[in-house]
Amino acid sequence: MPRNVLRKQHPMRPNAYTAFSDSGFTHPVSSEITPQSVYLQRRDWLKQLAAGAAGVSMAAWAGREAMAQGAAPAGARPGKLAPLAGAPSRISGGSVMEKITSYTDASTYNNYYEFGTDKADPAQYAHTLQTKPWTVEVEGLVKKPTRFDLDDLLKLSPMEERIYRLRCVEGWSMVIPWVGYSLAELIKRVEPLGSAKYLEFHTLADPKTMPGVRSRVLDWPYVEGLRLDEAMHPLTLLSFGMYGEVLPNQNGAPVRLVVPWKYGFKSAKSLVKIRFVDKQPVNSWGRSAPQEYGFYSNVNPLVDHPRWSQAAERRIGEDGLFAKKRKTLMLNGYEAQVGQLYAGMDLKKFF
Repeated sequence: MPRNVLRKQHPMRPNAYTAFSDSGFTHPVSSEITPQSVYLQRRDWLKQLAAGAAGVSMAAWAGREAMAQGAAPAGARPGKLAPLAGAPSRISGGSVMEKITSYTDASTYNNYYEFGTDKADPAQYAHTLQTKPWTVEVEGLVKKPTRFDLDDLLKLSPMEERIYRLRCVEGWSMVIPWVGYSLAELIKRVEPLGSAKYLEFHTLADPKTMPGVRSRVLDWPYVEGLRLDEAMHPLTLLSFGMYGEVLPNQNGAPVRLVVPWKYGFKSAKSLVKIRFVDKQPVNSWGRSAPQEYGFYSNVNPLVDHPRWSQAAERRIGEDGLFAKKRKTLMLNGYEAQVGQLYAGMDLKKFF
C-alpha cells in the first residue's frame, strides 16, 4: 500500500479524511480484507478436510477446534454459582482455539476499581454487591426507550458460549468462556434513530456496597463508549455468565459488556444504563488520562501505552520459570472479523 495516501473515511468516523503513515498500524481498506463469507467458507472447507483424507495433522487441527468449543477441562463449570448454559457459538471468531484460563485465575485476578485497585480486591470485597433487583435503562436517541429488568434481559435472546481472548492494557491476558448474546439483539429492540452514532455505557456506582467508589481514583460512575457499528458487531457481547454459570460479582455481575478486540477496560461491568448519543462519549479513563487512554483502545501491538509495551503479553496461568511472553495479535486476533470497521483509519492517531 502506498505511503501517506489519503483515503476517504466512513462517515461515522471523526474526520472525513485521514493520512496514512508507517507509524503505528494503518489498516487496509475494506477491499483488501477477506470478506466474512469467504472466511467462513474456508473454515468449513478445512473442517471437511479434517473429516476426510487430509491426514492426521488436519484431524488434529479439528480436534483443537472441538476443544475450544468448550470441551477443555479448564472451561468446565466450577459449581460455585447458579448454572447458565449457552449453546456453542457459530459466529466467526466466537470460539478461539486456545487453552482456557482456569476459573480460579479468571475470578481472582482482575481489575474492578469500584472494589479496590489491587488485583485481589474484587474477589475479596465484591460479596457486598447486590445484584437483585437489577434494571438496565436504555435511553437517548432511540424510538423505544426501555427499562429492562434482569429477567427480561435473560430472556431477550438465546444464550451462547463465546470463548474469547481477554487482553488487559497492563500487558496480561486470559482466555475466558463467556455466556451471553450479541449486544446487537438488544439494540435492535430499541430501534436507534438515524442520529444515533455512539453508545454510552454507565455502570453501577454505589458507595454503600462498593468501597472503591469512595476513592478518587476515577470520576464515578464508570463510563465507557462504543461507536454504533462497533456495538452492532456480532462479536460485541452482552454477557451474563462465564464458565457455564452466572457472573461472579467480581467479574461484573449481573450483566456486563465484552468487546474482545479492545483492551479490557472497554468492557464495562455491572451495567445500569445504556445511552444512545450523537457525539463521541468521554470515557472514564479518557477523562482521567487522555494522553494514555484513547476512545477506541483497540488492541494494537504497534502502539505502546506510555507505561506498558503492547508488543507482547503475559498469559495468566502460564507463569512458570521458563514461561515466555506471547506476541500480541493485532486487534487481539480478531482482525479478520472486525478489521473492516477501521478501514482507512490511522490507529496510532485514533488509539
